[in-house]
Amino acid sequence: MASPLAQAQSEGLCLRYPESAGVHREISLEGAVNMLMRAAHVAQTVPFSWGYIDKPGEGQTYVIFLPPERPFPNDGVRYQDNEAKVVVSVGNGREMEICEVKFGFIPNSQDQQAWRFRRRYRLIKGTPCPQLVLVHYTRGQAAPINPALFQQPVRGYPLRPITESGVFVAGERAGQKAQPQGNMMHNQMPAGPPGMPPMNMHQQQTMVAHQNNNMEMMERRHRERQAAERAANPPVRPPRPEDDDSGDEVEQVSTRTLSMARYKRNHELMNEVFQTAAFGNKAIPQKPGISSIFSQAELEAKVAKLQGEIEQLKQRSDERRARAEQKRSNGIDSMGDVMTI
Repeated sequence: MASPLAQAQSEGLCLRYPESAGVHREISLEGAVNMLMRAAHVAQTVPFSWGYIDKPGEGQTYVIFLPPERPFPNDGVRYQDNEAKVVVSVGNGREMEICEVKFGFIPNSQDQQAWRFRRRYRLIKGTPCPQLVLVHYTRGQAAPINPALFQQPVRGYPLRPITESGVFVAGERAGQKAQPQGNMMHNQMPAGPPGMPPMNMHQQQTMVAHQNNNMEMMERRHRERQAAERAANPPVRPPRPEDDDSGDEVEQVSTRTLSMARYKRNHELMNEVFQTAAFGNKAIPQKPGISSIFSQAELEAKVAKLQGEIEQLKQRSDERRARAEQKRSNGIDSMGDVMTI
């Protein structure tokens, strides 16, 4: 009997880069090379997390760990075309494999045409980790949907819950599982209360949003109550700042809600740090002007040289014309002498 992890892998579970690769309308070959090389560098010390690619939106981008012998995981999209593969050289001794498949749609959805386009990039030469794959979903040429396929599901829902720890895919710790604390710091939410079944990522995000709303409501009521108390009884000493992380908050907010808020805040701060470390500054350098490739001194020297050559040509032309006139006049004089004789 297959293990739950093996069964989940057959349903599309894969090892994903722990941070979001962002949303991109287009990705150039140079951009794909840079993203894969940076991911290969970060993968030396950061574990990849188990996750699904399910019904991705336009522009969505992922970096996953996929050995060459394994097929691409199910992403919840049905494609009406076969995947095409090509290998191109991208410079510096590197070669990239590009796979494209088009005319995709999500069954039983709002898709009226098969417009979904998937392109995946893999460096097969010149990289320390050729198992990393950059996946980009975008909008391509649309085609009518085959009515016989529109009602056929691509995968079973709900998706199997993820309970496995992250895994290091490169470096000295390749193949080792990450510690539970490491998983908590990389896109995994804490488990639910004892006795409750594990939740998938969507349920976790819904729970966090609900708890955040409750916490904001409780904090607003707490501030209103404090304002009313201060208006009735002016304090002798300045009140404690509201953003103080002291134990007084526990009296008004539950420990779990407070911990969730602190985790979310710390995760956002760390996400900014790792996002910059992984992908660097996306600012595109300003392109030089067309005239910057020319030198003013060289142009003036060439113009002077051409003017000298033109003057020489004019002088030669004048000399040639003078000789011709002299020959013509000499010929006429000779004829006059003959007639006189």
